[in-house]
Amino acid sequence: MNAEAKGIGLVKGSRLLPGLSVRDGFTLHPFDAEFGVHTSGLIAGRHLQSGHRHDRHATAYYGVAPSVFQALVRRWRRSGPAAALKETTFVDLGAGMGRAVLLASELGFKAVVGVELHPALAATARKNVRLWGAAGRERGPMRIVEGDAVDFALPEGPVLVFLFNPFGAAVLRRLLKGWRKVLAGRAETVDLLYLNNEQERVLEGEAGWRRLYLGKVTRSKVDAIADHRIMANQPEGEYASSNYEDCSMWRYGG
Repeated sequence: MNAEAKGIGLVKGSRLLPGLSVRDGFTLHPFDAEFGVHTSGLIAGRHLQSGHRHDRHATAYYGVAPSVFQALVRRWRRSGPAAALKETTFVDLGAGMGRAVLLASELGFKAVVGVELHPALAATARKNVRLWGAAGRERGPMRIVEGDAVDFALPEGPVLVFLFNPFGAAVLRRLLKGWRKVLAGRAETVDLLYLNNEQERVLEGEAGWRRLYLGKVTRSKVDAIADHRIMANQPEGEYASSNYEDCSMWRYGG
């Protein structure tokens, strides 16, 4: 099976989204090669059309570098979360094909949920969840919800939300506005990991949120090489890669 067919993981018979074919620069990430899942590819936001009003605010699809995700979670665990992992639900808003969901499922969270608006990406994420589960890699229940992050109801109890810059400021504002009454009325903390935090100013203007960390998280050598190679294979060179991601951590309550 060639890298393109191996990497897309889309529903049989569906058309490839731009960025998931070899002619579009598709390059298999080592994570997929190692674990037999389908999270590779780089899709510009303009190609992520689902018919939803928030489509125009989509940034892009690109799987998080495993080393950056793991380093940021380790930093969060040192921040003094209000509850143990086994009591905390992990929620990835804008989950794409589910790479962060898969990584989180290995850590022992109470549950892991990925929320994805685009039907094809959500279908691929579900396939990845099944593959991951069949390989016995998860340590707790995980699921993919197809829908808008703004409409997703935060689970009860302690929650860790993950954002890999999935949408622009307008959607982030609507999301936080919808959470205000919910968060004000709950005793449990909600923590947020924001990777590639382009809309940091939106969180800075929100009452009740306390920033725990702001800085650069470095990729491993393997991830840095892979990301530079992927970006170099783009026909139009639209996106660039560095050896780190700008990240922040936030806490509401506690």
